[in-house]
Amino acid sequence: MSSMDMAAVAQALVAPGKGILAADESHGSIEKRFKIIGLENSETARRDYREMFFTTEGAAEYISGVILFDETIKQKASDGTPFVQLLQKKGIIPGIKVDAGPVDIPFSPGEKTTEGLDGLRQRMAEYYKLGARFAKWRAVINIADGLPTERCLDLNAHALARYAAICQEQNVVPIVEPEVIMDGKHSIERCYEVTERTLETTFRHLYAQGVKLEHMLLKPNMVISGKEASKQADAKTVAAETLKLFYRTVPAAVPGIVFLSGGQSDELATEHLSLMNAGEAKHPWKISFSYGRALQFAALQSWGGKAANMAAGRKAFAKRARLNSAACHGKYSPTMEKDA
Repeated sequence: MSSMDMAAVAQALVAPGKGILAADESHGSIEKRFKIIGLENSETARRDYREMFFTTEGAAEYISGVILFDETIKQKASDGTPFVQLLQKKGIIPGIKVDAGPVDIPFSPGEKTTEGLDGLRQRMAEYYKLGARFAKWRAVINIADGLPTERCLDLNAHALARYAAICQEQNVVPIVEPEVIMDGKHSIERCYEVTERTLETTFRHLYAQGVKLEHMLLKPNMVISGKEASKQADAKTVAAETLKLFYRTVPAAVPGIVFLSGGQSDELATEHLSLMNAGEAKHPWKISFSYGRALQFAALQSWGGKAANMAAGRKAFAKRARLNSAACHGKYSPTMEKDA
């Protein structure tokens, strides 16, 4: 695949009205999801759960790509078709999560950095053979008194940039995900300040590692009040502050910003996305979604781990995908929740 193809993949992932399904939960994360519905976390249960999303009729109209987990990219559907083939046939681009998760930073209480760079070049070559055309690496940035430190921002930005460069060397489009975590009592102003520092540091390191901005996507948090903050910023403020910051920090060469939902409710994640895309302003990059929980939660509850409820789970997923697609056009309104 040439650099032209990487540019084409990046553009296809943020095609008008389309976004990415993040189905890359580790075994630990999916266990937490399954506990909600009282389901045992087995390989078969994980396969059935993912298959429900991948076989939803019409999903390709709204979903451009799916981020897979190491187990999932090698799995087959119940009829024996490899998941990668199943997605490719629908015109959905398979992607892969390649980081090994966050670990504590030595001598820096409350801060984390992400591991997984060792052997990444070989793994990327293998994932490319398996059909992955884009990848994802997540960095975790916590807000607290005196946090984040410059050390934390530098460590995470450096790892993100090295990962992105290795991906591009292997003809894979990197999704760069520096996530400023919502947990905490901080104000939206504090989130703005930390997100600005995070993005400035990240792009500085991306430049230093020679990453081609045209061949990557950014997966950031929105600028939002902390979950435990006494005053929650309204949806219009979140959209306005987020856009203001991204105009200041994200180069126009980046094809798209695919927001993470980060623990927001399904409806709020969709509403914020729509408000950013509303109006006449033409942004330098596409603004879309790369949601995990906010695309899956209603489907998980409707399915409940029962084969008889597969159709109900697919219906719930199709609805959320459709509403987020409307949000990419700035056309979502909360009244559509009932209509859909």
